[in-house]
Amino acid sequence: MNTAEDTPSVAVLVFGDRRALGRLNGLPTRRAEGPEDSAAIDGAIGTPRRLVVVGADADLAAVLSRLLRAERLDVEVAYVPPRRTAATRIYRLPAGRRAARRARRGTARRVPLIRDETGSVIVGRASWRPVDNRRLIHGEAVVDDTSLFDGDAAGVRIEPTLAMPGLRVKLHGAWRGWITGRAVQLGSTGVAVVRDGVTAPRAGRRSTFYRHIEGWLLVR
Repeated sequence: MNTAEDTPSVAVLVFGDRRALGRLNGLPTRRAEGPEDSAAIDGAIGTPRRLVVVGADADLAAVLSRLLRAERLDVEVAYVPPRRTAATRIYRLPAGRRAARRARRGTARRVPLIRDETGSVIVGRASWRPVDNRRLIHGEAVVDDTSLFDGDAAGVRIEPTLAMPGLRVKLHGAWRGWITGRAVQLGSTGVAVVRDGVTAPRAGRRSTFYRHIEGWLLVR
């Protein structure tokens, strides 16, 4: 696969008041106010072969969600956060100026894309948490064919993985370690869903995170 320097179709999408660093200066650049700025994101993903995202995990997740909905997972995505994040740990990525250099020089390869039933992507961490000042989630959750819990749980943590099967899941405060799989499903009396630090506006009773049939092109 060719690197970004072999093609002129490289663009930068900067979130908030952050600035493009180092080798990103001089590239076509758009700005988005935040992950909810779908108009700016859609404008940025329209034509480039490689899109450099300068922002936080929630911003990167928003970009991938829009690429998924637009059926544009052929776009290479480079991530340039100002500092280390949950996603940089999972995908073994640098931050700051090192990330800016990697965004220009790196090669893209497909990695698992983890989404939920609403079409929202996660890149660092999702969680299920109790609602209405309750201390526990009441319900049942399974990872593929493995029972995660049946009854009460303090909470659940979900993360993408760099390689197959795609995600890993862990109960809050439990001795049991991570369980890996393709999908995790929850049915409950009520749960708050948090995706990359952003809590869904409404509680739900069901939630599913799973590996999409097609991965995303991560520049590393």
